[in-house]
Amino acid sequence: MRFMMIVKATTDSEAGVLPSQELIDAMQKYNEELVKAGVLLAADGLMSSASGIRISYPEPGGKPKVVDGPFTEAKEMIAGYTLIEVKSREEAIEWALRMPDPHGFGQGEIELRQVFEFEELMEDPVSRAKEEALRKQVDELKKA
Repeated sequence: MRFMMIVKATTDSEAGVLPSQELIDAMQKYNEELVKAGVLLAADGLMSSASGIRISYPEPGGKPKVVDGPFTEAKEMIAGYTLIEVKSREEAIEWALRMPDPHGFGQGEIELRQVFEFEELMEDPVSRAKEEALRKQVDELKKA
């Protein structure tokens, strides 16, 4: 089971305030624990929404609308993520609870969401086979 820990943005992260060295050290220690446990798939921080781009689809079948950041409502923004693969929902929660306060100062908020496996989304065998072939191509490209 894969889970994404979504780190919510704060006014500081949206203002481009970089994490303190103390917080970087704590996150590196946490990531090392994830690696040693064999559950870490990816972990990254994101730049503020000032450099972001939002694409929306205001009308069904219509032309996409592109809007440059920054965006409002920092609480709804994402400042970073950690993707893990674990055996259970409970294990994912345990790892999320161990993450250091991602912004320090008691402002951090983490949203934990399970990732759909493509087999859960696709009932059609043809779609599943196409998706599996694409994923194999990606894996081969990573190895090259």
